[in-house]
Amino acid sequence: MPAEHFDVVIVGAGLSGIGAAHHLQRRCPRKTYAILEGRGAIGGTWDLFRYPGIRSDSDMYTMGYSFRPWTSPKAIADGPSILGYIRDTAKEAGIDRHIRFNHWVTRATWSSEDAIWTVETVRKPAQDGAPEETMRFTCNFLFMCSGYYRYSAGYLPEFSGADRFKGQIVHPQKWPEGLDYANKRVVVIGSGATAVTLVPEMAKTAAHVTMLQRSPTYIVSRPEQDAVASWLRRHLPAKAAYAITRWRLVLLGMWFYRLCKRQPERIKELIMKGVRAELGPDYDVATHFSPRYNPWDQRLCLVPDADLFRAMKSGSASIVTDRIETFTEKGLKLASGMELEADVIVTATGLVMELLGGMEVSVDGQAIDFSKTLNYRGAMYSGVPNLASAFGYTNASWTLKCDLTCEYVCRLLNRMDRQGLRQCTPRNHDPSMPTEPWLDFSSGYVQRAMARFPKQGARPPWKLYQNYALDIVSLRYGKMEDGVLEFSNPQNPVSSQEKQVA
Repeated sequence: MPAEHFDVVIVGAGLSGIGAAHHLQRRCPRKTYAILEGRGAIGGTWDLFRYPGIRSDSDMYTMGYSFRPWTSPKAIADGPSILGYIRDTAKEAGIDRHIRFNHWVTRATWSSEDAIWTVETVRKPAQDGAPEETMRFTCNFLFMCSGYYRYSAGYLPEFSGADRFKGQIVHPQKWPEGLDYANKRVVVIGSGATAVTLVPEMAKTAAHVTMLQRSPTYIVSRPEQDAVASWLRRHLPAKAAYAITRWRLVLLGMWFYRLCKRQPERIKELIMKGVRAELGPDYDVATHFSPRYNPWDQRLCLVPDADLFRAMKSGSASIVTDRIETFTEKGLKLASGMELEADVIVTATGLVMELLGGMEVSVDGQAIDFSKTLNYRGAMYSGVPNLASAFGYTNASWTLKCDLTCEYVCRLLNRMDRQGLRQCTPRNHDPSMPTEPWLDFSSGYVQRAMARFPKQGARPPWKLYQNYALDIVSLRYGKMEDGVLEFSNPQNPVSSQEKQVA
């Protein structure tokens, strides 16, 4: 059976994959495409994670799509609302008709002779017990929108004595349906975005929730609703209000990030002052809310309307900063000698970063080790033709960068069509150029993964910006003919795969 051919194959039907399809339909309307989605539903992260209180950790005016206004009054939105936004976008644009569900991409092989990718998937039938089958698709361009972490399981450290615990241990990435924690003692291990979301939500019905952290995180309260955005929505058309709000928050975020880098001690004190204002002057803020690193060396945690602090003030939640010595039958014994009793322990210990969904990639029979590649404009990889990936910012909303990457891919495809070219490959012509880790971020989940990820170069276009304004210049307006991106045609005018489907 011949492989089904498309001009573009998009991998992933989450926030970035649906966005990529929308850009492609609008900017390259003659291109055929399919979306290969490993799971059985649209939504990616927002469909996978089902833990209580799941919400955005960025405002939705910048995390929403550039082409579709976020109209809900909630700036910090709950997971079901975000999922509905993604699915409505797909349905209204007819994108949902292009999705092949339960197609988990395992391998992609490139032929320079034909300028064609062959993409292999494991297809999981809908009915239980039916055998899996390998499917093949071919395409001229492969656009990876598969996120940045492993979907099959999150990060779980080896905890001494975990098998002794008589209660239930739960990881947020695999939240069991119908978990009953009402009137039970809960310990949430972790101090990141997931933990600070779970604690106040679970505290509404649990007997008590303890957030157990090894070290503190910067936690900032922000109104759930943006008053300025609400005013603009009442007085302006939806698109105009959205555009103004989006740029206002982008510029505010960029200004705050620069301030954190230039005056970290000043910003740290402002954040601590905010926490003291919420918890009172007698609370031990220095122990529980004063990290060893500077603001934005890791992501700041956002809590809407101070919900975490309110739960702590009410007594329904508390925080402990200590190290776990061992699990016990009744809970946890800590390095200080303190014991925490629990009925449910939630291990909010993070994600496992994974590039391109763990897919194997080869070019002309040579396996690609992406740790040996350089990232080009934050979108492509040295020596890998006709492949791009959507990857968001560490210091701003994910979708801001993904939108720009989608625009760039469409520019690239249209440019190649105009000039009758079928292959584009970033090439590093300066092997002596210094390289740096792909992400300069001290978070544990990043540091655990960077050795397996591509590098960035010391100068453009190999330098990875974490700056929306600079990326607009590079991705929306930057020259394609930059001496790095190599354009060519295959030896065969028409590939063997395309002949099969012609």
